[in-house]
Parts: sequence; C-alpha cells; structure tokens
Amino acid sequence: MSFLRPALLGLIFLAACAPNDLDAPPADLGDFVLGHNIVVADKMQKVPISRDATVDEWETAVKKAMADRFGRYEGSRIYNIGIAVEAYALAPPGIPVVAAPKSVLAISVKIWDDASGKQLNAKPEQLIIWENLDSENVVGTGFTRTPAEQMAALSYNAAKSVEQWLVKNPDWFEPAADAAANTAPVAAPKPAPAPQTPAASAAETVPDVVASAPSAGK
Repeated sequence: MSFLRPALLGLIFLAACAPNDLDAPPADLGDFVLGHNIVVADKMQKVPISRDATVDEWETAVKKAMADRFGRYEGSRIYNIGIAVEAYALAPPGIPVVAAPKSVLAISVKIWDDASGKQLNAKPEQLIIWENLDSENVVGTGFTRTPAEQMAALSYNAAKSVEQWLVKNPDWFEPAADAAANTAPVAAPKPAPAPQTPAASAAETVPDVVASAPSAGK
C-alpha cells in the first residue's frame, strides 16, 4: 500500500488548494441583494452508500454557503431564494484507483422578486452538484475529507451553481445603473415575509447519477 502514499498526499494538497472565488468581484446580477435565504432538508434522501449527515447539518452548510456568496451583493432590489436539499451521497472510503465513490448533492431552487412577491422561475430549478476535486478520478474524497468537509465543498459548489444559473437569466434583474437613476435614496430594504419553500422534486435522480458516474481511473 506504500505506493498509495504519494497519491494521497498529493490529493490532500490539491484539496487544500481548491480555488475559492469569494474574494473576487461577484458576477453581474444587476441591483440584486439577498433577502430571505431559505434552506430546507427535511425531505432529503440519502444514497445507501453514503456517510451519514443530519438535516440540520445540511441546512446549516448550504445556508452558510449561500450567505457567503450572495452576501457580497449590495444592491437595493431584494430577491428571496429558497433551496430544497433533495438527496445526497457523501463518499465513504473506497478502493483507490479501482472504485472511488463520488460525493454528490441534488437541490431544487426557487427565486422570488420580493417587491412583487412573484416567483421568477415557473418550476424549481434542479441542480446536481459534484465535489470540486481535479484528481477525484484517482482517489475518492472519502480518504481525504471528513463528512463535514465534503458537505462544505458540495455546499460551496451548490451556491456557485445557483449564482451561475441566475447569471443565465439577466431579465430577472434590473441593471444597477437603472435602479440608481430611478430610485431616490431610501433606508436599507427589508424583505417581505418568507415565501413558501420549494418542494423536493429531484431526489430520485441522485442514485442514478451516482451509479452512472465513471469509475475512478477511467
């Protein structure tokens, strides 16, 4: 097993050096500011091979990742985002090179314009999230990360995927310049009461996605 030691050490180094873009300027979402940051996980499903994680642990991890990413926006038009954690798999230690299980997270997302109370996406957006490890094909993160670290990585990628999805829908967001020209100075906005949280709808996809993921070393 000594031949695995360099690979494991290299993977730990890569995991520690995984890119983090939260210090960079945020993506353009016009006059966006986050109102309600809603995360529910009470109906989530666990893939049988997965390590255990509680509802509270998932809600806390995803909510923190969303706050870290979307708290950077300082617009004046409030948008409320609701996320349902639908299913997950946290990779346990596998057999290196032969069968390294993959960590994956399924979520559904809704967004509301706070002023109008209108839900902007007609159906919940379903996202499948993988861990961000360049060398995951060699050794699964069950060897190098705790469940909490796996959840943090998946939550970080989930928040980033939500941001990327929003960027693809610019019609939902008023440009900041237009908002500044049309709005007199006002006190800091306060969001309306929290809208209904998104219902789970993609949980059944995760076991299939995990099963169809390419085996390590291929």
